[in-house]
This record gives sequence, structure tokens and C-alpha cells, in this order.
Amino acid sequence: MHGARNDFVIVDRRSDGRADLVRFAKWACDRRAGIGADGVIAIESSSVADARMRTINADGSEAEMCGNGVRCVARWLDEAGEGASVTFETEAGLISTEIVSRGAEYAVRVAMGHPVISNIIPRQAQDDRQGQDDNGQGDNGGWFVDLGNPHVVLVRSSVERVDLESIAEELQEDTRFPDGTNVHVVAFEDQRTIRVAHWERGVGLTMACGTGAVACAAVAIASEAATSPVEVFVPGGRLVVEWDGTGNAYLTGPAVRVFDTEVELDDEVA
Repeated sequence: MHGARNDFVIVDRRSDGRADLVRFAKWACDRRAGIGADGVIAIESSSVADARMRTINADGSEAEMCGNGVRCVARWLDEAGEGASVTFETEAGLISTEIVSRGAEYAVRVAMGHPVISNIIPRQAQDDRQGQDDNGQGDNGGWFVDLGNPHVVLVRSSVERVDLESIAEELQEDTRFPDGTNVHVVAFEDQRTIRVAHWERGVGLTMACGTGAVACAAVAIASEAATSPVEVFVPGGRLVVEWDGTGNAYLTGPAVRVFDTEVELDDEVA
């Protein structure tokens, strides 16, 4: 499945949880030797919610939550007859989802929690190796956003002229982020539109990042560069973020089911 082309292998472990998730994810996410995906989303039983959702990145590390992945799991459960409104237990807390359309686009709305935005990050921590962009604006600032998982949001006049991968890899060594951080670059287009590029811990550059889209939109709203709802254009498509600046932020976007398959696990991945 994928959400704005951020793709996942979805596994229901409620009836059989024997496979080693880390080994399985490393194999399954390999685009040449496995199935191919940005991560594995595992559905497990929960005593506090309808289901527990775990997100295992392509490198085997575990993320606290995944905004695109939770939409995919919500669709999977809806099509399995388990309801249009589902609450998931995640490492970032309880996340509620609601199916909003099943037509040409299967869309899901997610309550993502309250974004906590920290002070501006010093310029030296976000040098884009270009000094100034073509508009002469240089470094326009950066923010840290906590959504239950960590995000650095870099504000630029264009997302295309930033060496995001190099910046992100440097920030993984920053002592302020002992567990690493997701890194995004955002360009404000108008009061309702932003463009974003994403780099995710344990994966690298991705076509979309749901929590990252919310983090970027929250920065745009908090800095009065945009007004809710905000259309977020990512490399893999379009997402919509709603936030009143105080309560939960909401993310709405597609959930696409690509194919179903069965695989036989050998001792190396089971």
C-alpha cells in the first residue's frame, strides 16, 4: 500500500506474530531482493485501542508513528470490515482515523496530535551549502517540531535548490537529536499552499511523510505564512493539513492498495 507514494508492506500479526519484524523489514523493503517499500507496518493486538500499529523502517529501526502508514492501515481494516473509524495505539500515543471517501480516491483523515514547535535552529546547523538561493534570500530559518516523533523543518524559498540529503545526514550527528531526526524543507507559496521535500530517519529521501507534512504546515500556520486548511504538495502527491494552532492537527490524504501477496519466509527473515 502507499500514501502519496510513501509505500509500505502491511502485515497483520494479530493471529501470527512469529516472524522477526526487524529481519523481515530489512528483507521486505529491499527493492531489488525483496518486495520493495519504505517500511513495514505491523498490525498487532492492543488492550487500549482497536489495534496497535508498529512502523519498522527499511533499515530495521522503529519509528514512533507514520502519518501515511496509518492511513494505509485504516483502509486495510476498513476493507476487512473492522470499521470506518479506528483508534491505533502507537509509540507516539493514541491516533484516531476516519475514512472520508471510498470513491476514485480512498481518503482517510487522521487526528495527528498537537504539534509542539520549538525555537528557531541556529543557522550554522542548517547550512545548505549554497549560501544563498537564486533569490538571494539565503537561510530563511528552521524549526523543531515534536509530533511524538522528531522533525526539523527548514524554511526556504524553493525546495528544489536544497541539498536535503546532505543536511539531513549532518543533523543525525547533532547532539540535540540523540535518536536522530526527520528533516524537511518547505517553501511557502501562498496562504493555502506549501511545497515540501522529505528525508526520513531509517529510510532517506521519500515521496511523502505524513507527520513531516503536518510539521511543515504547523510551522507555516504558526508563523502566519499560511492559514488552515493547508494544501501540502509533496513529491508523491497532495495532502491536506488542518490545525487551529492549539489543539489536534488533522491530516487527510489518499490510501492506495497496490497488491496482496503471500511470501514464504526462510530462516534468515522469519
